[in-house]
Amino acid sequence: MKKNKETVLGQGRFVRLVSRNTWEFVDRHNVKGIVVIVAVTRDGKLVLADQYREPVQSRVLELPAGLVGDKGENESLVTAAKRELHEETGYEAKRMKFLCEGPPSVGLSTERVTFYWAVDPKKTGPGGGDEHEDIVIHEAPLAGIEKWLARKRKQGILVDPKVYAGLYFAEKLFSRVEGRATRDRD
Repeated sequence: MKKNKETVLGQGRFVRLVSRNTWEFVDRHNVKGIVVIVAVTRDGKLVLADQYREPVQSRVLELPAGLVGDKGENESLVTAAKRELHEETGYEAKRMKFLCEGPPSVGLSTERVTFYWAVDPKKTGPGGGDEHEDIVIHEAPLAGIEKWLARKRKQGILVDPKVYAGLYFAEKLFSRVEGRATRDRD
């Protein structure tokens, strides 16, 4: 398809509204990417972040995630994934395993998210996010997770669909042996 001239209709610090080829969409600029982390504890609990999101005016249950390079730093996606996991949840993982990458909202945004598996996460800090965030950490048991999520929805908390993508990976990569998780399968 021929690329027509791009017109910026409005711009903020991290996003700009663009018009191109009769499309209006949001371009995420001044960041190198977005990381999403799937972290399952040794005892089979999915680590989730619950925070207020202004665009939907509601609390939203999400996988730990964040922007890469949004403060001008030159960090890799893996480094950002480790940072965001610890900052938001207080968990650390020595290794992050790439899962997939793709656009979460192809009709609205230029964003691309990269999913990582946090290998053997351990709680080392309080989490809760940075000074601009108010994150509540949840450790939801994989056994019965559908009912757990349904209870949260009944409480008025929205569930980000990326949580369900994370559950797909959790089910593929996490197994239980004698009540403990085994290592991720390569």
